Amino acid sequence: MSETSAGALLALVRSGRAATRTDLGHQTGLSRTAVSSRVSSLLDAGLLVEAGELASTGGRPAGALVFHAEAASVVGVAVGRSRSQIGVFDLEGAVQETESHDHEVGSGPDEVMPHLAERLTTMLEGRSRPVLGLGLSLPGTVDPERRVSLDSPVMRGWDGVPLPPFFADVTGAPVYLTNDTAALARSELLGHAPARNALVVKASTGLGLGLVADGRLVGSDRGVIGELGHTRVAEAGDRLCRCGATGCLETVAGGWALTQELQESGLPVRHVRDVVSLALEGNPAARNALRQSGRQVGEVLAVAVTLLNPETVVVGGDMGRAFDLWSAGVRESVYGLSTASSTRDLTFRPAAHGDLAGLVGCAATVIDHELAPEAVDSRLRTRA
Repeated sequence: MSETSAGALLALVRSGRAATRTDLGHQTGLSRTAVSSRVSSLLDAGLLVEAGELASTGGRPAGALVFHAEAASVVGVAVGRSRSQIGVFDLEGAVQETESHDHEVGSGPDEVMPHLAERLTTMLEGRSRPVLGLGLSLPGTVDPERRVSLDSPVMRGWDGVPLPPFFADVTGAPVYLTNDTAALARSELLGHAPARNALVVKASTGLGLGLVADGRLVGSDRGVIGELGHTRVAEAGDRLCRCGATGCLETVAGGWALTQELQESGLPVRHVRDVVSLALEGNPAARNALRQSGRQVGEVLAVAVTLLNPETVVVGGDMGRAFDLWSAGVRESVYGLSTASSTRDLTFRPAAHGDLAGLVGCAATVIDHELAPEAVDSRLRTRA
């Protein structure tokens, strides 16, 4: 990919490194004529506009170039174990509309996916902007190329089932598949202050870990990322995990294990979201369960913190709603077990996009692919 192509120039404007044709010339070394030609193609495609053509451009002077985030829409579909979220976003990942639906993922894709496609059809009705792509996330291991779930114990009945056909009648846009933890981690890269070096923890029914290094998500192209919950820990003993192994961290710290434990004690909980709600209402058993889960996860994270020396630990997922409580347990273990040098400047914070983080990550997956310079250049050649 040429660093002076139209797509590369768009990337400079999107990143804020250039705002005028003159800036683009200085950044690329291109002549005024070459810059003008490339900018014209981006203006014709609607990806750039000139200041004054939008209602709000942040006070940019006339002639400044502005990325047109509303030139198209992207769609996100985050399929969870007991709940799915769908949403429509602009090209900067700003939410236009979202909704969520409860389901049982074990009922299989033929039950879950048609309903989501139907709801998405309704959501897109009356929208004039084209859909650039659809980002889809699933728990467990996925194959991003074939766009299928891969033999994941928590996704029984989904293995090898092609997922794009479920949306064929909704939009002809490309479908991108990613793991749910990867989507959460990717959402941290979308915004005005993206993470540079971070451990991103998904603490929900299961436990996952994403790594952001030098502003890039590590390993998501392999279809599975950070199986934190299936790290073997002594505290788990020979407890049987959903994955079929014994001794996994999830059996003592995962949301499904906490729910099971509190059910057995007589509390009316069906999902870790119920556990979190009770904890936030002050229920001592639920609060203790979440705090202890944080401690146990922190014992494993302490190794990662010592080895990788991240700037921050980001907490998302259902247990992230009780961030102060759950992360207090994590901090207790991390600070107690990691080296002083690795924790000296370490910070902890909740996911930047809150309960919508995974869904935002689905949108970000599309944006990363479809606004990559080579993808932009390919569409411009097709238009020509």
